[in-house]
Amino acid sequence: MVDQEPSTFRWIDILWLIFLAALAVLPPLFEIHKQMILVGIGLFQIFETKILAPVGPPRRNIYSVLIKILLASLLVAHTGGINSSYYPIYYLPVVSAAMLYSGWATLLWTLASCAAYCSFLVWALQFYRLTAGGATELAIRNLFFFLVAVVVNRFVSVNRQQAVRYRKLAETLSETNQRLEQAQADARRSERLAALGQLSAGLAHEIRNPLGVIRGSAEILNQKLKPADPITAELAGYISSEVERLNNLVGRFLDFARPLKLKSAVQEITPIIDRALKSVQEQHPNPKIEVERRFHRSLPLLPLDGELCERVFTNLFLNAYEAMPEGGKLHIVAEPGESDGRRGVRIEVEDTGPGIPEEQREHIFNPFFTTKKTGLGLGLSIIAKIVDDHHGWIQLVRTPSSGACFRLFLPGEPEQAEDKKQKSVGGRQEV
Repeated sequence: MVDQEPSTFRWIDILWLIFLAALAVLPPLFEIHKQMILVGIGLFQIFETKILAPVGPPRRNIYSVLIKILLASLLVAHTGGINSSYYPIYYLPVVSAAMLYSGWATLLWTLASCAAYCSFLVWALQFYRLTAGGATELAIRNLFFFLVAVVVNRFVSVNRQQAVRYRKLAETLSETNQRLEQAQADARRSERLAALGQLSAGLAHEIRNPLGVIRGSAEILNQKLKPADPITAELAGYISSEVERLNNLVGRFLDFARPLKLKSAVQEITPIIDRALKSVQEQHPNPKIEVERRFHRSLPLLPLDGELCERVFTNLFLNAYEAMPEGGKLHIVAEPGESDGRRGVRIEVEDTGPGIPEEQREHIFNPFFTTKKTGLGLGLSIIAKIVDDHHGWIQLVRTPSSGACFRLFLPGEPEQAEDKKQKSVGGRQEV
């Protein structure tokens, strides 16, 4: 029923004070009770919030209107009762109720104010007779109470609705600004990836060619010197193995630099996640790590390159395992989601490790940025590139826990294509 609470000193209070001051200078000017009641009404109007602060919000508004009705009745009682020229003081509780309550509640409070005013008629009828003109005048006064209540309540209601619309608009603008900032950050990251990718591709090609010559020469030396000079042959073997390691490193640079060629096929995402998790568990068996999987029962099919997506989840799970050498929990959630009007699957991978420091969160998807002693810093960059090529996104999100939580979204096929495939699948099942 209550729409809002009384606020602090408002412009309406100034109008009430002017109204009360005008009543104070009208005759009877030296009637002490009238002046004291007007001062009391003014003080209560100004300090209403502080006076009723100990009272809870719902009861606070009730007490506010009731006290104003009582003060108005006191003023009318001391200035002539039903014939008092100060009857407009009842507009104070009427307008206050109209500003605080909804439509029906405003009418009820206005009715209570009219009842308080008309109660003086009972005492007056003991000494006077109510004429037709007097009854008409009394009815008009009460009708004006209701008219003012309805007009003020309507004005306040419209104002509140506009405030709600403005607040929703501000929230929408805030969300839009956040999305814009995220899009700008993604664009900057894409530009950095493109520039570093071109540089990496050029360097990788330039390095791979001499590495091939060194490797071939080392293998020839190893074959010719192995029977005659075992030590030299062993050193040549070291050269070959280190060249192979450098070649693998250059291969990773090329994987990051070259455009990906997706071999997409419509399939389920959960088997890919399970394969990646099994692979990591075989590489890093740790019984102290508890894995919790929550997969929605009806996940939509997605157009995916299974091999590349498995690589994404393998890297995420591997990072989580390495972040929890002493054990912990790995939470994996897959559920239907929507992003920018596209339906798909939202996946969250959260660990209970030490997490990522605040100053590093913005840079973790940048190439060559790493916090590990051994590593190139290309893992998350390649993951982001794979997800981008699937027209999805990946983010590092904040959670109440201390660990790291990666959230990614992979879109499904357009609805028309999905409907056609479901119909065709349904037809084969019926046959």
